[in-house]
Amino acid sequence: MLKNFSKQYSILILKIKTMKTNIITICLLFLTLTALSQNITGIWNGAIEVDKDTKFNFIFNIKENGKTYQTTVDIPTQRVNGIKALKTLVTADSLIIDFSNVGMKYSGKFNINRTLINGKLVEGLNSFSLNLSRNSVLETPKLNRPQEPLKPYSYIEEKVSFVNKDANIKLAGTFTRPKENKKYPVAILISGSGPQDRDETISQHKPFLVLADYLTKQGIAVLRYDDRGFGASTGNHSRATTYDFALDVISAIDYLRTRDDVDANKIGLIGHSEGGIIAPLVANKADNVAFIISLAGTGISGTELSVIQSKTMRPFPVPDEAVYEKAIREAIKIAKQNKDISVIKPELMEHYNETIAPILKNLGVPEVKVNEIITSLVAMRTTKWVRYFYDYNPADEYEKVNCPVLSLNGSLDTQVEAKINQNGLRNALTNGKNKDFEIIELEGFNHLFQKAKTGKMDEYSDIEETFSPKVLNIISDWILKRV
Repeated sequence: MLKNFSKQYSILILKIKTMKTNIITICLLFLTLTALSQNITGIWNGAIEVDKDTKFNFIFNIKENGKTYQTTVDIPTQRVNGIKALKTLVTADSLIIDFSNVGMKYSGKFNINRTLINGKLVEGLNSFSLNLSRNSVLETPKLNRPQEPLKPYSYIEEKVSFVNKDANIKLAGTFTRPKENKKYPVAILISGSGPQDRDETISQHKPFLVLADYLTKQGIAVLRYDDRGFGASTGNHSRATTYDFALDVISAIDYLRTRDDVDANKIGLIGHSEGGIIAPLVANKADNVAFIISLAGTGISGTELSVIQSKTMRPFPVPDEAVYEKAIREAIKIAKQNKDISVIKPELMEHYNETIAPILKNLGVPEVKVNEIITSLVAMRTTKWVRYFYDYNPADEYEKVNCPVLSLNGSLDTQVEAKINQNGLRNALTNGKNKDFEIIELEGFNHLFQKAKTGKMDEYSDIEETFSPKVLNIISDWILKRV
């Protein structure tokens, strides 16, 4: 009996020990998961090295919000802050951050103790290695930008917001005006393609900040705002078209007409790049737009511009330009079909594999990389924005515009070639019998209206000048003569 009791006692002790072990294991596992959950939050930073002279620093700030995560990213080398991710997915060994609202995606793998993330950033057609760590934040070289105004300003600056009711989004911006209490003419600044903040920050310059400062000092009030889905504005930029952005501008006009310090009959539009093709859409839908200024805007169809840019901005050589152009035109023709995207994408994939893939392979591009490039090309050709853009010709809208129009393009612009686009605008305005328009090609200026040497995009950040004083003066003088 004592022997049986001893045996049962031993079994009981063993069970208790086993239970304790299981409990400890469970507790340790729980604590580990909790620690891992906590470890992912905070600041992560890294850099993309495009070449030996070009580096872009990234700072990711990951926060926990209940059972989900929220991420914002700053790109200090581009002077871009607060890009908000749509979704952050954390698993046992990986991190995926969806920035599709601004056309980006980050994916990476944690090392064993979650102190390093080996990953890549995909933006449009481009994929870059981007490893993140918790080391001290990388320093960004401070570049001289002498034209940027310093506070306190000599005028009134006000943070404002307005609503596009149809899209159910709030747009946040900045309104500036002289200090005297009276009604002022206003220029609404419309940014170029891609998600932009209210200063149109690009290549470490803030052209809209400089333009707004200059115009306000000349007695012209200015409204500039963050594009939908960017900065402090809500919405999703990647799901919108040029037409949708025009409706955002109309909401801005409606808002300005509620203000006591605005002359409702003197509200005009200044559009840069894509902004220059948004402006005539707005003028033809809204009542009484006072003027349009197109800065580096286009005057040809989206299809023709896409073909030109595919040739002039292509990063690789081709054996036959005519054959290459034919392939691009066929790709656009496939992409613009009135079919479901699920049908178009396989057709495009087949087309690119027959036409572009052989060129890349002959250049020694690995098979895996070729597949990545083709997949990215298909994705880029089938976005909602680009499918609208292909069939949109701003000349058709400019032909119907009856307000004063000023078109400025730089002779060294490598993104929007001056002559062909200004010819398109000139013909449209002439055919439409517009009584007040001026078209000026500015010798020696690039897409940002900097005095340039080559006009190439990689030159933008190296130039100290943000916006040529000569061009600023042309803009303000032209406006003041009309308002």
